[in-house]
Amino acid sequence: MRACFVAGDLQAIRRAARQVAGGRMPLPVLHIDAPHEALLAPPHCIPVLQIGDPLGHVTAGSVDAAAGEFAGRCVTWAADAALRREIAALVTAPIHKEALSAAGAPYDAYPGHTELLQARAALARGLSSAEMPVRMMLASEALRTVLVSIHMSLRDALEAVTVGNVLQTLRITRAALRDMLEREPRIAVAGVNPHAGEGGLFGREEIEVISPAIALARAEGGDVHGPIPPDTVFMRARHADDHPGEFDVVIAMYHDQGLIPMKYLGVDQGVNVTLGLPLVRTSPDHGTAFDIAGRGLASAQSMIEAVRVAKRLAKID
Repeated sequence: MRACFVAGDLQAIRRAARQVAGGRMPLPVLHIDAPHEALLAPPHCIPVLQIGDPLGHVTAGSVDAAAGEFAGRCVTWAADAALRREIAALVTAPIHKEALSAAGAPYDAYPGHTELLQARAALARGLSSAEMPVRMMLASEALRTVLVSIHMSLRDALEAVTVGNVLQTLRITRAALRDMLEREPRIAVAGVNPHAGEGGLFGREEIEVISPAIALARAEGGDVHGPIPPDTVFMRARHADDHPGEFDVVIAMYHDQGLIPMKYLGVDQGVNVTLGLPLVRTSPDHGTAFDIAGRGLASAQSMIEAVRVAKRLAKID
């Protein structure tokens, strides 16, 4: 038997429960002192484990250093608990990266969840972050994509398109999807230039970087295809009722190349899965939406999907 609980702030969850209820009786919020107590919570109740000191008042939709620090504290606790096997999986809510940075050390060293989780996992294994490479996979029923680089400027992301980084992404993706699918995954690799470089006319990254990485991955037994022009590869990989996709996943060369098609297909259905960690971590495929924060308008669908995917990956019935 497994149960979900919130690692966060008790009063913040109670305020949110009242707000979402909209005048109706809100769901009860239960204070627990340890993860295992969530198993004893009554049905239709939200168990909350208070992480450290309570969070003071925060204005919804505003960048707040205290809120950023609290969010970082909760993620750190959850990562460490997962690494200790006290919890089976970790589902993170959206985090505001500016607030996390405003919190100061140590959280300002991390652009987002992924890098913070990577650092905690590496520390637990006595490794440097570089020795525990991770990748972001965005997944829905229609499409999966894995990113070579994550949170960096486009200029820096293009510099990150190296044989080593592309090959490492292919290795991490292949290992993760072989476990998830229980078969060899069909992997498509997007080019970085228009028309995948058009034989070197529009850039030589496909010839000098991406193709050599693909060749090395194939030599290791991978079912890898490309480089494929980025304006067509996602259409070819997309799964639909009348069009089964040609590939199980697309390797995108940088953040927006992979996320734009994913979010266009439906933010509510997408789930972020971190590959390469020694723990299960998923999250919704959207941000904090400060423009509607505190108004009870946000859709919970992507968070629900993230919980479902986490349960499947952790093999929880």
